[in-house]
Amino acid sequence: MTTIKNGACEIYDPTRGLVAHAKMTPNRLFPLQIQTLQHCLVAREIDSTWLWHYRYGHLNFNGLKTLYQKNMVIGLPNITHFNKVYENCVVGKQHRKEFPQRKSWRAKKVLELLHSDLCGPINPSSNGGKRYFITFIDDCSRKTWVYFLQNKSEAFNAFKSFKTHVENEVERTIKILRTDRGGEYCSKEFQDFCDKHGIQRHLTATYTPHQNGISERKNRTIMNMVRCMLTYMCVPKDFWPEAMK
Repeated sequence: MTTIKNGACEIYDPTRGLVAHAKMTPNRLFPLQIQTLQHCLVAREIDSTWLWHYRYGHLNFNGLKTLYQKNMVIGLPNITHFNKVYENCVVGKQHRKEFPQRKSWRAKKVLELLHSDLCGPINPSSNGGKRYFITFIDDCSRKTWVYFLQNKSEAFNAFKSFKTHVENEVERTIKILRTDRGGEYCSKEFQDFCDKHGIQRHLTATYTPHQNGISERKNRTIMNMVRCMLTYMCVPKDFWPEAMK
């Protein structure tokens, strides 16, 4: 129970009595000083394994163990494998059965083949007004780059920025770009840019997202991470993006 009287806020426990007492400041706030606590407030300590699981968007424990074994993350402890089924991960990551696929060609060198897809619009938008995100995935290394966009029309500028950055980093050029037939990829300026720089275009058939499966699965992985974090933090679905409900 909480009472406010005589310019002070008091918090009472039904069995232990007064727990905290805070005086009102001139701006009508009630700062709670630690020294005013009369009883110890106990906080639950989260196991470090679960903490890193949450930090990486509910990444599976085998993935965390791989990051540790390959020294890919500074400060990551040795992760113990858990056999426990985590309800939030099940709710956030369940999906329909995958399309059957034949053995496909795999790139042998970085930037030999890139997969890309655009996801959105996402409502509500981010605090920065971003409503879309576009991914670029290297087929050889499976490394992924994500760019956040306000509008679909920004996809071409995002690709140009990505191309400059990644080609300077690895000193190689992009050979093939595989995408769907969305308008953001099929504009004349996008095609002219690719022709000018010798980039081959692989366009999937309409209404066949499984032909661009690498990008579609990456989008699903990203959205699964978001769903798990929203579920774990008990965010009401009224605040979830429409595409995720």
